[in-house]
Amino acid sequence: MEMEEIVEEETSGKHENMVEITVKTIGPARPSRLHVPSSIKVLDLRKLIARKNHLPVENLKLILQGKVLHDRADEDDIYVRFNDGDSLIVAVKPKAPVGLDIDDNDEDLKFQLPQSTSQWKKKLYSFLRNRMKLPDIVLMAIFSLGLKAWALIILWFTLAPIAHKLDLGPLYILGTGFCLIFLNLGRRQPGDVSAYSIFNEDFRELPGTLNADAIDRDIRTGQF
Repeated sequence: MEMEEIVEEETSGKHENMVEITVKTIGPARPSRLHVPSSIKVLDLRKLIARKNHLPVENLKLILQGKVLHDRADEDDIYVRFNDGDSLIVAVKPKAPVGLDIDDNDEDLKFQLPQSTSQWKKKLYSFLRNRMKLPDIVLMAIFSLGLKAWALIILWFTLAPIAHKLDLGPLYILGTGFCLIFLNLGRRQPGDVSAYSIFNEDFRELPGTLNADAIDRDIRTGQF
């Protein structure tokens, strides 16, 4: 449904699914009444209210029954359903001072999935965040790991009880620590020098390394 059609239906009042709601704008403005379809996209509703009240659409926050209405979720448009006589609260976020790039939208501060994320991951993310109410730090830990990492974690917890029954718990944990260290060492490219001279050819040190020989050399040459 296009915005022009919404405005025409609002003024004529002939649409069979139209309802009347009360719009309360935070501030000195008086409440107003608005005729809208009983089911409407949040984005269309935001544009309609911004147009009628001459407000910046990007700074509007719509609140219905204590909940902030969002335009989209998981790349899908969100619809809101109204009953006749419902009240909608409109808040206008103040603009940032000139010269400061400040965005007070709380959604931008939360962990979000990349646009290229698969659909099933988006559905899982929406379920864990909206239904399970998991904090962002937990969601970040869950979705930052790949399938291989999760398979290793599940395998580790599966073998842990077996190691405990065999009285090998400390060795199991110690071996896990050494495995993590060696797996994260990485590989040096040809020509790269290690920070530890013992691993380099002819025990060559990194430039600028401070050791006893360098201090003695600087003292003898009067540079220390």
